[in-house]
Amino acid sequence: MDTNDLSEQTYRAILIEAESFNHDLTTHFGYLSYECENEDDYIVKAEEMVHEFLGYDEAEIDDLFFGDPPEKEGFHKALHAILENIQEVKKIAPEDREFD
Repeated sequence: MDTNDLSEQTYRAILIEAESFNHDLTTHFGYLSYECENEDDYIVKAEEMVHEFLGYDEAEIDDLFFGDPPEKEGFHKALHAILENIQEVKKIAPEDREFD
């Protein structure tokens, strides 16, 4: 699938939130969509990816951001915001989500 296949709610919850922190983070969530079958699969994998990123050490964060890492505290704050957003999206029935 592609990010264009995501509902408006999921797109804002994950990709727009990531972009408001750092474009490189958005890139990782964008590429994730190509590994997913549908939006529900994307949400599950995005949540897993956030938890994985939360466990990264400084060297892994450096690699994730292509040698220009953000401050770890800010990175974790952004990841927690994405997790909160995901929880809100999960409360919306798939048939009630808005698609272009």
